[in-house]
Amino acid sequence: MIMRRVFIVGAALAAVAIVALMSWRHFGETPVIEPGVPLALAEARALAVSELKYALSLTVPASREQPVTGKVTVTFVLPNRPDPLAFDFAQPHDRLLSTTVNGDPYTAAPQNGHIVLPAGRLKRGPNVVEFTFVSGNEALNRNDEFLYSLFVPARASLAFPCFDQPNLKARWTLMLDIPAEWVALSNGRESGRVTRDGRSSLVFDETEPLPPYLFAFAAGKFAIETAQREGRTMRLFHRETDAGRIARNREAIFDQHARALSWMRDYTGIEYPFGKFDFVAIPAFQFSGMEHPGAVYYNANSILLDASATQAQELARANTIAHETAHMWFGDLVTMAWFNDVWMKEVFANFLAAKMVNPFFPDVNHDLRFLVQHYPGAYDVDRTDGTNPIRQPLANLDDAGSLYGPIIYLKAPIVMRQLERMIGEDTFRSGAREYLSAHRFGNADWPELIRLLDERTPVDLASWSHAWVEESGRPTIRTELQETDGVIERLAFVQSDPRGRSIQWPQQIQVLIGTGTGVQAFDVSLDSQTTELPEAKGLRPDWVLPTGLGLGYGSFELDPRTTTYLTTSLHALPDPVTRGAATIALRESMFDGRVPAHAVLDELLRAVAVETDELNLQLMLDDLKTAFWRFTPADERGAVSGRLEDALRTGLARARGTSAKAAWFAALRHVAMTPASLEWLERVWARKAVIPGLPLSEVDEADLACDLALRDVPSAPGILALQLQRFQNPDRRDRFAFMMPALSRDVDARERFFQSLRDPANRTHESWVIDAVRYLHHPLRAGTSRILVRPALDLLIEIQRTGDIFFPKRWADATLWGYQSVRTAADVRTFIDELPPNYPSRLRLTLLASADPLFRASRMQQ
Repeated sequence: MIMRRVFIVGAALAAVAIVALMSWRHFGETPVIEPGVPLALAEARALAVSELKYALSLTVPASREQPVTGKVTVTFVLPNRPDPLAFDFAQPHDRLLSTTVNGDPYTAAPQNGHIVLPAGRLKRGPNVVEFTFVSGNEALNRNDEFLYSLFVPARASLAFPCFDQPNLKARWTLMLDIPAEWVALSNGRESGRVTRDGRSSLVFDETEPLPPYLFAFAAGKFAIETAQREGRTMRLFHRETDAGRIARNREAIFDQHARALSWMRDYTGIEYPFGKFDFVAIPAFQFSGMEHPGAVYYNANSILLDASATQAQELARANTIAHETAHMWFGDLVTMAWFNDVWMKEVFANFLAAKMVNPFFPDVNHDLRFLVQHYPGAYDVDRTDGTNPIRQPLANLDDAGSLYGPIIYLKAPIVMRQLERMIGEDTFRSGAREYLSAHRFGNADWPELIRLLDERTPVDLASWSHAWVEESGRPTIRTELQETDGVIERLAFVQSDPRGRSIQWPQQIQVLIGTGTGVQAFDVSLDSQTTELPEAKGLRPDWVLPTGLGLGYGSFELDPRTTTYLTTSLHALPDPVTRGAATIALRESMFDGRVPAHAVLDELLRAVAVETDELNLQLMLDDLKTAFWRFTPADERGAVSGRLEDALRTGLARARGTSAKAAWFAALRHVAMTPASLEWLERVWARKAVIPGLPLSEVDEADLACDLALRDVPSAPGILALQLQRFQNPDRRDRFAFMMPALSRDVDARERFFQSLRDPANRTHESWVIDAVRYLHHPLRAGTSRILVRPALDLLIEIQRTGDIFFPKRWADATLWGYQSVRTAADVRTFIDELPPNYPSRLRLTLLASADPLFRASRMQQ
């Protein structure tokens, strides 16, 4: 059956290729191709090109003002009859310095990001093409003392000519010419270094087959930590100047990588497939991590934690390491054929990371961890008009970055867990192993995996996949509770599609019913519009929760009895997972307007006072901040803040352990408004007051300085100036200096800073930009910064064009998070409604998702 599937797919792709090539010949020997990488072009090249290799040489000047230059030699085999062949190089024509095809010079000029070689210059069998070029800086992330490439999803062609698509894997060799005081890493092992005249030439061994987006190199002034684990040498490249920070984190980082590699080997039955294993902690890296084989990138702050790190931060680091390690098998060893299935690599990485982190933290409730890690973030998009299916169509790789987001990172693992529960853990694992073995160092897509699993189970996976993977949104699941004298006569759960498509989402849930004598649990399969629970008849309920064990996914409309119970007695639920699930249900009821924010805030204040599980504590503290800033009217916050701050100060004083104290303190400084709290926080920042059991790092003090400046304390300018002098780490100092104008009490200075962001050169450090934009649009600045909302939204399409994959959504979120007024909501709604027909459809969805909390909050003001 699998062989027949391959034949059919091959025939279909051949037809696509013939159509594409016939249209090329219609335009002559050098056809014009649309910008980006169209699907038809990618499929045609994947059929035509084989045995692909790149030999890349780059010269990197010490000054980032001088261009990176290079040469790439591409060898490949073509089938019987060559056709015109397009390479991707998304740079102006003058940056292509020369082209040689099979030893003969050829004058080529990039058009629409492509270099088209005519059929007459190519030959059947082996071909060799050489390009010399000037690289663009867009994907090289150049800083004064270091640079790093970042080519996901299709940005390698910004740096050098290549076939920039995931289903043309190649073996890569690299030579870097860099300043002598620099070091470097790449996917392959460094096998030679020659230094003369202040320059070093480094040679890196040939890699296993990799697509362009996984090819990587970083070079600069890095320190290197080396460790041995289970016979493997691992290296950590970093720029941290605090020796104590390195010492505090070093062993944990190496240990967690080694454990993750071993776990993945045991789960898949396949040894780590890429030889050497290095990783680099990059200041202000755009993502938490990136899975380049042999050269994993991390955001430095995500793995080099402060002494005051919370349990949530410890878990996030372990999860990030596990996620990127899982990618070595899912995504790197086997890669999606096209970026419409980018979610596959991400869902396996997140789903398996959740499994492998469990043994690292034996004292953590991992059912609760999965719940709080995935559900709130997935709901934040899936409840909105800007949601999208997990698997989306993609016509051109130019749009691939817009596919990323919480739906594939957070909702998809929930869906994958449901799949595993339906077909069984052993069946799921054996199918995953066969998938990896069958496509080792190759490419595959979701239909191939789902067919493979479908052969192992009587469950109709095709129908299940259609609802959960191919369609957008979530079901509404309404509890129907009929009672007589407080005794259940009928309990049912009615599923509906809020978008009117009549979709049914089959899933397994656990219904919990609290009674005076305890809690009873019932396993329920929701596989029809109405599901009765006859076993509940005769019970006398205090509450009914259909999200027990954190399994159910959807918008759960609770019965009135349960809603009343949760708004008064959430804190009394005895089981941590039940409390977590109930907290999320209460949060969703607040977003949907079924429960007022003040009632949620009141109950959360009671709950955090007695909460014993730190995961739940962090979840509740986050929801407190949301209820306060998002949904409490601005003119009522003053009346709430004193009570809120007192509760947080009490919790901070009572908390045991650095992690819990850090969570309480972060929440307190986030919401502080009263003079008493601000005076105390200023004393803490000035090192005149100490929080017992909570050491504050350089990062903690900087964040506190920002919070004080936002609140316009009288000494704010001096605090910012002195904080800048306190920094020992130059990268953190540069970040703070960049953000200072966004914190200014001068409205004109803040507007000038915003205007400076129109220049892409000032948006190079995306994480710095997002932090600064969040400060610009903080709720305390909403009155003066509202005039910047429309210009910020106008920039969004430019942000998508020039930025990395997460930048557009983060920009929109940072711009809109601080607003709740009816007027601002109307302005944003008008902006969206008046978008031109040719506006990118996925970017419009991004706007709708980011604006959704504003729209909901504004409705509550009416």
